Amino acid sequence: MCRWAAYLGSPIYLEDVICRPGHSLVRQSHGATRCHTPVNADGFGIAWYGEREEPGLYRDIMPAWSDSNLRSLTATVKSHLFLAHVRASTGTATSRNNCHPFVVDRWCFMHNGQFGGYDSYRRHAEVLIPDELYAHRKGATDSEALFLMALGEGLGGDPAGAMARATAKFEALARQRGTAPHVRLTAAFSDGTKLYALRYASDEHAPTLFHRWSDTRGGRAVVSEPLESDEADWLEVPAQSFCIFDGAEVTITPFRPEPLRAAA
Repeated sequence: MCRWAAYLGSPIYLEDVICRPGHSLVRQSHGATRCHTPVNADGFGIAWYGEREEPGLYRDIMPAWSDSNLRSLTATVKSHLFLAHVRASTGTATSRNNCHPFVVDRWCFMHNGQFGGYDSYRRHAEVLIPDELYAHRKGATDSEALFLMALGEGLGGDPAGAMARATAKFEALARQRGTAPHVRLTAAFSDGTKLYALRYASDEHAPTLFHRWSDTRGGRAVVSEPLESDEADWLEVPAQSFCIFDGAEVTITPFRPEPLRAAA
């Protein structure tokens, strides 16, 4: 599975999360400790917010540890809100369009996990993407399809509800046409103002999710794995949870998609 990290707070250099910590996202790309795939070398990406409403986006198919452009970018760009991801493919091709995060207008989205047997119902999932959003479908991943479905379900006005409805439709397809595990999911997404995250699984093995406030930086990191082994104040998000990070405030509520019949 993939690894990801997000940050919201006072502007910091991207490298302060992505490259510099002892267990930074780059280190996790070849040495993850809290997932079944310690190597995440099928591409990477960063989406960051600056002075404009829409985020900047940099993605490539290189392993994160071997891209010198990534080192240079993260050492010189500051942002108050950014999402970064290293990818371990669950079946779709290693291509730039399949690398996270995905961006539509002011929204960006990244995902870790799987929908079991996705290849067997990919066409049925594609049908659930609204026509007005389908032009944004650039890759072939279940992650991008989930994002576009959630936008169609009203992500802008109801982030938790939209994600629950989109996840429920995907889970219905996985249960009818796919294989177990049907859903294992953590995701982070943002509109440039707030940071949202969720942790969910249809079994007892939801991917890990942690967060930590730093007084020194004046911001919060939300991650798949803690960025330093000697920091004891990382808080683990419970499974089946939806999180809203708004400045220093944290709101965590249950995330329980309503069971549906097969969606297609």
